[in-house]
Amino acid sequence: MARDTSPARSGEERAKSRKLGALARLWPFIVPYRGLLAAALCALVSTAAVSLILPMAVRRVVDNFEGPDSAILDQYFLAALGIAGLLAVGTALRYALVTRLGERVVADIRVAVFERVIGLSPAFYEKIMTGEVLSRITTDTTLILSVIGSSISIALRNALIFTGGLALMLVTSPKLTSMVLLIVPAVIVPILVLGRRLRRLSRESQDWIAESSGNASEALLAVQTVQANTHEAMSRAAFAGVTEKSFDAARRRIWTRAVMTAIVIFLVFTGIVGVLWIGAWDVRAGVMSVGDLVQFLIYSVMVAGAVAALSEIFGELQRAAGATERLVELLDAEDAVADPAAPQVLKAPVRGAIDFDDVHFSYPARPGIAALEGVDLHVRPGETVALVGASGAGKSTIIQLLQRFYDPQEGTVRLDGVPLTRLARREFRRHIALVPQDPVIFGASARDNIRFGRPDASDDEIEAAARAAAAHEFIMRLPEGYGSWLGERGVMLSGGQKQRIAIARAILRDAPVLLLDEATSALDAESERAVQVAVERLAQNRTTLVVAHRLATVKKADRIVVMDQGRIVATGRHDALVAEGGLYARLARLQFTDGIAAE
Repeated sequence: MARDTSPARSGEERAKSRKLGALARLWPFIVPYRGLLAAALCALVSTAAVSLILPMAVRRVVDNFEGPDSAILDQYFLAALGIAGLLAVGTALRYALVTRLGERVVADIRVAVFERVIGLSPAFYEKIMTGEVLSRITTDTTLILSVIGSSISIALRNALIFTGGLALMLVTSPKLTSMVLLIVPAVIVPILVLGRRLRRLSRESQDWIAESSGNASEALLAVQTVQANTHEAMSRAAFAGVTEKSFDAARRRIWTRAVMTAIVIFLVFTGIVGVLWIGAWDVRAGVMSVGDLVQFLIYSVMVAGAVAALSEIFGELQRAAGATERLVELLDAEDAVADPAAPQVLKAPVRGAIDFDDVHFSYPARPGIAALEGVDLHVRPGETVALVGASGAGKSTIIQLLQRFYDPQEGTVRLDGVPLTRLARREFRRHIALVPQDPVIFGASARDNIRFGRPDASDDEIEAAARAAAAHEFIMRLPEGYGSWLGERGVMLSGGQKQRIAIARAILRDAPVLLLDEATSALDAESERAVQVAVERLAQNRTTLVVAHRLATVKKADRIVVMDQGRIVATGRHDALVAEGGLYARLARLQFTDGIAAE
């Protein structure tokens, strides 16, 4: 990866960045909407110009209060109203255009980031938590939306008003302008000092809010475990404690902002009163008119407001720059597993021959521990091979490498004689059906969960797959049958029912290579027997790799491969391996003695 995306980075680093240049990485997402951007800029410049013209109209009105020609006074009032109308329309148009641009750009960023991370290999997720990625896609893009859809346009508008207003103040009264320039630093200093503290407290408050959300999420996702261990009171206390800290940070932020507001308002009004006092004497002396004084006061308030807005927006830009850096890290992340520039194509039909040639592999998170050492495994098309051994022996690693979730450090994995590294992952994975040990059930209907294996499948094909996986009966007992929503992570289903949904998904996929990673481990005896028959029927004319701890499920395999500590230590049929003695015979004695799993 281009940068360290570990969540261990400090909250200060993650919250903001002093490198505002990071915002330039947003430009490629803005470029496609140049027309919308140009229209928004035109509306922005127009409203800033109208804002600067309005005080002139007010001056004309004030200076003609006692004029002899009342018609001219009416015209000035009408002109002032017309300018106000233009300002209202221009401001509304600017808001609509800029907000639309921000929403469109942020939507594109979210899609781009998700498209990137959904294709990254599991090795990437060994270095960063999934919650961190989701935080970047949601929280960080919300910050960017605030900047693109509001802060940048406000900053540009205030910069124009500051520049134009200051110039027009000088034209109106150089003397009073010099006095205002002396007051401005007195206003800016507390804004900068207290504003920095305010931003720190805002970040602290957000951090505690995120902490409380994470605390609540963890407890609610494991609510049955919490209740089973009578941990409700401690969970409530932990959540209440974190929430209270969030409130304390918010309280300090509120008081800081209140103090800053009081100081700024006092200084601003003191300055205005002082300038008004001196200006009043200039009016009495005939140096300037009442309209000039009113015009000058309006410009001075506009300039002071612009300075305050710009100082506050600077902090928002810093936070947005930090958010942009975090999103760019995901977009620029280097994947340890990548498709070749010119991928080969498997010859049709795919036969399903699998070869592991002297494969050595260690997981990226555990580089010093070998998961596979010198594995040579050759599976003929249509052969059913069972992988057995103790936990951690390397069985599931074989499955992971065959799907190319990782690449071995040494050796080659081939499908139909072609190294997987020469194939596009999407190309060869569509020829593989997987039933994992911990099946994933999506928050969708039973029908859609099974259809996940083949999106173009008909309802009849889905039902046939469910029947073959012994899932049809329990699905029909659900409130809406195949249309029943299965809940988040399949909370409405038992472990065995989840596995049968996953098996139905694999049956529907109808791929030449079938991978069963403890596919029947959560089934009761009756369901396991039914599913075993379905799996045996499904495995016909398919290359099948079966990972199992229960040896009763693999006795009929064409070949059993015994693994221990990342190595293949024995190969053969069940009876032959039992007769040889060794690890398999010991496992068989443990499982089949005293009628355990007897058959």
